[in-house]
Amino acid sequence: MRVAFQGERGAFSEEAAIKLLGEEIRLVPRPTFEALFSAVGEGVADRALAPMENSLAGSVARSYDLLLESELLIEAEVIIPISHTLIGCPAATLDAVRVVESHPVALAQCERFFAAHPRIERIATDDTAASVRRVVERGDPARAAIASRRAAALYEGQILAEHLEDDPENYTRFVLLTPSPVVSGDADKVSLAIQLKHQPGALYHALEPFARRGINLLKIESRPVKGRPWQYHIYLDLKTSPDSRETDDGLAELQAHAEEVRLLGHYVSAKE
Repeated sequence: MRVAFQGERGAFSEEAAIKLLGEEIRLVPRPTFEALFSAVGEGVADRALAPMENSLAGSVARSYDLLLESELLIEAEVIIPISHTLIGCPAATLDAVRVVESHPVALAQCERFFAAHPRIERIATDDTAASVRRVVERGDPARAAIASRRAAALYEGQILAEHLEDDPENYTRFVLLTPSPVVSGDADKVSLAIQLKHQPGALYHALEPFARRGINLLKIESRPVKGRPWQYHIYLDLKTSPDSRETDDGLAELQAHAEEVRLLGHYVSAKE
């Protein structure tokens, strides 16, 4: 199976893909989120693996937007622990570092490190692993990157500090995306995107049918609707079997209160 991920070899997404699918897969690095979500349609990958949220930094907004713009469906999910490492070129030392680059989500998970080192400037880039590669290639001791130990080993960088994340309970959730629906008899999670009528109580009426049936709402996320100011797509993750009567009845009631309901996938929830 060819699996696309955002970034270069050594990215956390690569680690997540291997954890979910094993070493046998063929990994397809893609430079940007846009390239990631187009990989399956372009025929260069069979699946795409996208980060959706981090337990410290929150949701990855671009992934949510591109998921709705695409026709891809969620087939599975995986959660991996994230431990950030400061990596420089072989001659670097922590005291010499003046600039640190990494993906903005990774930078956001290391606020305490930057507060403790106010002299260090942070620069947002497209990828953690690519940042390490550039730092090592430049050979500038004043520049470093935040990424995984895997990236440090792959690009032969010097590890200057470890466990930069603000809290050890740091996890990122990724979803595996497929062009065709995949039915699993063990599925216990349903993801939806809805658009509500702009009227009082719209969100309450959309969620109440699930609460009444004892269906747990795991996550709710809103994103703006392009071209329609102050209108929002609302993403829901529900802990429920897609085949249960409660799910069917709850979705039927939701349809009556929403302008649009789109099923994004039903799949087995990940274990940390």
